Amino acid sequence: MPRRGALQPPAEVRRMFDRIAPRYDVMNRLMTFGRDVTWRRAAARAALTHQPAVVLDVATGTGDLAFELAAQGAARVVALDFSRTMLRHAARKRSASGLDRVTLLCGDAMRLPFRDASIDACTIGFGLRNFPDYEAAIHELARVVRPGGVLVILETTPFQGPLAPLLRFYFDCFVPWLGGLVSGDRAAYSYLPRSTAAFPTASELTALLRAAGFASVQARKLMAGTVALHIAVRAEGGQPARDAVRAVPGLTEAARR
Repeated sequence: MPRRGALQPPAEVRRMFDRIAPRYDVMNRLMTFGRDVTWRRAAARAALTHQPAVVLDVATGTGDLAFELAAQGAARVVALDFSRTMLRHAARKRSASGLDRVTLLCGDAMRLPFRDASIDACTIGFGLRNFPDYEAAIHELARVVRPGGVLVILETTPFQGPLAPLLRFYFDCFVPWLGGLVSGDRAAYSYLPRSTAAFPTASELTALLRAAGFASVQARKLMAGTVALHIAVRAEGGQPARDAVRAVPGLTEAARR
């Protein structure tokens, strides 16, 4: 069975996010009617349940989930993304908020620059469906989460049920039109519904997480089943990682750029 991943190569996906970065937050609020803020709060609460020493936010984008984690009291947050343009916007938001517990790093989520079992909690909000290989990405996330640690995934999910035709019309027609109007990039917001349709269902993602070594997986559907929140816990045991961050050569903090 072929591996499933993003509809476009990583370089094209990165260029797309570079283009839409200036209006990314505005579009998120508009197309979700502001509900994305509530979803990120729920994801942050789930990640912070056991007071992790270090939280890794993968595919952080402009940092919304990372800053929510810090605002809810996370001791340290490492926010990683492959788009320097997105990270520059995140750096400006960090300066404005004063949440200096958030470290911004530019790096590859498919090859995370952290030791095995070194992260207490990991989050990823609306990023996994943009990865070139979902199964490999989940195994890489599992590699860095310590035993007893938690992985929280917030992601769109293929539309199912009686509302599916209406939801498809909204995301296939209205969202690209709105994206073109607000960001000037209709193509980027046409990619959103296509990538959502190609992404695993909530039950399929649950199976992938269990296959990667997560002993406990909970899935909660949001907004008429258009979004799913997965909370996955590694097998119990081990100690919290107090010195988790190990940057590889060439990895730089985006705020300095």
